[in-house]
Amino acid sequence: MTAVKVVNYTPEATATIVEGYKAGKTVEALAAEVGKTARSVVAKLSKEGVYKAKAKEAGKREMLKAEMVAAISAEIGVSEEVLESLEKATGPALMQVLKALRNE
Repeated sequence: MTAVKVVNYTPEATATIVEGYKAGKTVEALAAEVGKTARSVVAKLSKEGVYKAKAKEAGKREMLKAEMVAAISAEIGVSEEVLESLEKATGPALMQVLKALRNE
């Protein structure tokens, strides 16, 4: 028994979405045009080497968690070793504590 390959995109549909994407159409508009989901169109465009994901901006940290714990220990006058388990807290939570101690 031989497996029959189901063609999800015809060559015409592939050409339509590739040319449309290069012309500046949105993925959503192309998906509606060919009757597919936007995610499916993105996958096909990626496979064709046309789609490039938008660059994500990396999160910007004000300081490392170890630095925040050191600053908190300095603010309250306790050694860093006593507060070292605070490093397990989330960065935003530590920053809020530090800002509260500094009255910011």
